Amino acid sequence: MLQNNSELKSKIDQLWNKFWSGGISNPLTAIEQITYLLFMKRLDELDQKRKADAEWTGENYTSKFEGQWIPPEYRNQSEPEKFAIDKRTLRWSEFKRMQAEEMLQHVQGKVFPFLKDLNGAESNFTHHMKNAVFIIPKAALLVEAVKTIDDIFAVMEKDSQEKGQAFQDIQGDVYEFLLSEIATAGKNGQFRTPRHIIKLMADLVQPQLGHRIADPACGTGGFLLGAYQYIITELAKKAGAKDLAPDEDGFIRTSVAASLTEKAQAILQQSLYGYDIDATMVRLGLMNLMMHGIDEPNIDYQDTLSKSYSEESAYDVVLANPPFTGSIDKGDINEALQLSTTKTELLFVENIYRLLKKGGTACVIVPQGVLFSSGKAFKDLRQILVERCDLKAIITLPSGVFKPYAGVSTAILLFTKVWGAKDKITKPATENVWFYEMVADGYSLDDKRNKQQGYGDLQDIINQYHARDAATDTDRTAKYFMVPRSEIADEKNNFDLSLSRYKTDVFEEVHYDAPDVILDRLIQAEVGNLDEAELAKLQSGIVRDLLDLKGMLG
Repeated sequence: MLQNNSELKSKIDQLWNKFWSGGISNPLTAIEQITYLLFMKRLDELDQKRKADAEWTGENYTSKFEGQWIPPEYRNQSEPEKFAIDKRTLRWSEFKRMQAEEMLQHVQGKVFPFLKDLNGAESNFTHHMKNAVFIIPKAALLVEAVKTIDDIFAVMEKDSQEKGQAFQDIQGDVYEFLLSEIATAGKNGQFRTPRHIIKLMADLVQPQLGHRIADPACGTGGFLLGAYQYIITELAKKAGAKDLAPDEDGFIRTSVAASLTEKAQAILQQSLYGYDIDATMVRLGLMNLMMHGIDEPNIDYQDTLSKSYSEESAYDVVLANPPFTGSIDKGDINEALQLSTTKTELLFVENIYRLLKKGGTACVIVPQGVLFSSGKAFKDLRQILVERCDLKAIITLPSGVFKPYAGVSTAILLFTKVWGAKDKITKPATENVWFYEMVADGYSLDDKRNKQQGYGDLQDIINQYHARDAATDTDRTAKYFMVPRSEIADEKNNFDLSLSRYKTDVFEEVHYDAPDVILDRLIQAEVGNLDEAELAKLQSGIVRDLLDLKGMLG
């Protein structure tokens, strides 16, 4: 969306430049501080909208900005009411009218502490916000940032009205664009997953209301948000929603959950679970989901590969892009993980298998080396996927998908857990594996990743996957085809899952002209547009050499 709205992109660039010139040059620090401001703005707008909706429908709604707020440090004193703050003054729409120095002191000393305490002392959000700090150092920077964010929201509202896109979708695009600016991404194999790839994976898995959905390395919560948007879009369709047009990647999505029943909303709130080992990412993920209407996200600080994490057979769906090329201290690896390795790309896939309920489905991005590397741990993992799971699909992605962070070649694994780790296998779970070679994802595969015309292979992958048929998908010269498990597991292939192992290459015979004909063309190209004087000069150089070469060829 931002590629098509130069005004919005310009405003966001202005915001980055203001933070840079204001002394906050670390991108991760800047995005965290910007997120706090976006959250304050969005919180005020959502609250006012819900209040207005409640007045219209006659429902009861208690505003987050009604009454008094007593900071936690004063609650145990003899007269805590002396320290009470009128919540109305904590609204964005109220404090943005203050003078510069007054605004800075008010946001630092009152608004931000209120934000940290927003969901109550016992909430997951408050727990993870405990160590968060507001470090915008200058009043002038805060004033400029507040003004620019107001401008950004105004442009988003205009874009929403003119182009019919849900406001929350646009706001999500803006937030994702800000996240994409984190220059530290790409270290230790941590890459932000493009939103259209997340949407593709959600359409492949098709999560349903009531499913427990997890991402064991969730970062900013992109996959959880992708699953949430898929579910509420399907619910909106069933409720009769119209005018849901495909987005620029061909996906139909809405973030508007207003049509959900109270029961459905409650189910969704308890459906999404994310974990990450970076405290900053946990906070960003919490606020990302909250800005999309999920009031109390279940995102937690946790190393899901370590001994301290004991969940298993707990989730119906796992969507993930776990860290690549990293490693973990051998002594801290959970004993339930059986692979003899410290490579995180292998351990995460085994752990995802462990986290799935029987019948649960995972869609996971892995480096392509996982598909063919000859090490014992690699082969053992592939054997688990083929024999203990129904390995439904392997979709190879072009190497530019994760640019500008990295040019690593990746693939999507789609599998359903059939046999538990301790079950005796009476029959291998996989019958056939569907392979698809994605060539284009609708964006240029260079560092700029500009939007191209059309959807690339995205929609074809979804259509062909859901229509796949072992009896008809047999042409191994095509983009997609089926391979039987017996062939994958035989002695020759030994559980190799690389697409190139099974694809049949088609070689087209090319006919070339004789050398003297080619030389005649080269000579003609050199002399064709020259006058006699220029030709005389040129004939002492390249043309003479070509004529000599032609003479040698006879």
